Amino acid sequence: MLESIKIVDFTNYIPGPFATLRLAEFGADVIKVEAPEGDPARNTGEGYVFNAHNRGKKSIVINLKQAEGKMLALDLLARADVAIESFRPGVMDKLGLGYEAVKKVNPGIVYCSVTGYGRNGGMSGLGSHDLNYMSLSGALSQMKDGTGRPIHPTHTFSDYIGGMAASERILAALVARGKTGEGSYHCISIADSMASLMANHVLIEKETGYQNGVSVLNGTVIGYGLYETKDGRYVSLGALEPKFWRNFCQAVGREDWLRAHFSKPEDSNPIYHELVELFKSKPLSEWAEFGMKVDCCLVPVLEAGELAEYPYWREKDFVSPAGQIKMHVDLPPKAGAAPPEKGEQTEEILKKWLSAEISKY
Repeated sequence: MLESIKIVDFTNYIPGPFATLRLAEFGADVIKVEAPEGDPARNTGEGYVFNAHNRGKKSIVINLKQAEGKMLALDLLARADVAIESFRPGVMDKLGLGYEAVKKVNPGIVYCSVTGYGRNGGMSGLGSHDLNYMSLSGALSQMKDGTGRPIHPTHTFSDYIGGMAASERILAALVARGKTGEGSYHCISIADSMASLMANHVLIEKETGYQNGVSVLNGTVIGYGLYETKDGRYVSLGALEPKFWRNFCQAVGREDWLRAHFSKPEDSNPIYHELVELFKSKPLSEWAEFGMKVDCCLVPVLEAGELAEYPYWREKDFVSPAGQIKMHVDLPPKAGAAPPEKGEQTEEILKKWLSAEISKY
C-alpha cells in the first residue's frame, strides 16, 4: 500500500524504529540514517533491540555534524515523502535539518518528530524513558501488587504505543497530502500517547472517585480473572457475558455456579474456592485445549518463547524461524530482509536515490 513512498528515518532505540517498521511492512522504502557510531540499539540487549525493529530497512551512515553530512541529508530529504526523527526538541533545527529548513527543499514533506513530552512546555527538554512515561501517564499506577506497590513492567509499553501513534499520524498526513498536495509537520509526545489509554480511568474517577477504571474488569468478579493451573502456570478467564459463563459452567459440569457469575473472588466465597481448586486440578495444556473447544473466553498465559508454537500464532506464521514477528498479519510481509549492517546500503542509496557519485560526499 505504501510502495514508492520514501521515508528517511533519523530515529533510534524503539519508538521511531517501530513506527517505520510498521510502515516498511506496508511497502515503504525506509532509509535509516545512522551516526558514525550507529543506532545505540545495536548495543542494547546484545543487539536484539536493533534487530527486532529494523528488518527490511536500508542503512546509511551520515555525520550530521559535518557540512558534507548535512548536505547529503538534505539531498535525501529533498527526494523523500516522509522524515521522522527522535532527537530532543530543537536538535534537528540546530543541525539545519528541522522542518522549516527541509520544507524549503521539499514543500511536500511529511515531517514527524517523536519526543518524550512534545516541543513546548516545562518538561519538553527533559530526557526520559518508557518507565517514566508509564509513570506520568497514570498507566503504571494500574499495575500494583497485593500491597499496593507499583510493579516494574518487563515490557516497554510506552515505546510501542508512541511508535504506533507516530505511524498513525504519518499515514494520516500522507492521506491529507494526497488531497491537498501539501506537506505538514507533526510532533508526537510519547507521554501523551500513553496517557490517551487512560480515557476510561480518568472519566470514571472524575464521575465516581474510583481510580481503577471499569471495576468489573479489575479482578473483582470470579468470571473475569487469572487462575493458577496444576503445573504452576496461569490461564485467563474472560467469561464476562452470561453466555460465556454459562458455557464454562456447563462444560465443567457445575451449572450450580451460574448464580455466582458476578460474585467476588474472596475468601468468604465458597464457589470462588471451588473454582480455584478446579483450575489447579489440570495442567495448562489441558486448559488450553479446553479453551479451544469451549467458547468461554479461556486462554493460557503464554511465555514469549511459546508464541511460535501456539496454534493461533502458528497458523498465521506470526513468528519467523529467526524470531521476527509480523506487524500486519493479514498482509504479505514486505519487510522480510534482515536488519542492515551499519551503513550497509550507503552506495546503493547514493546511486538509487541521488544518482550521485559517492566521492561527492
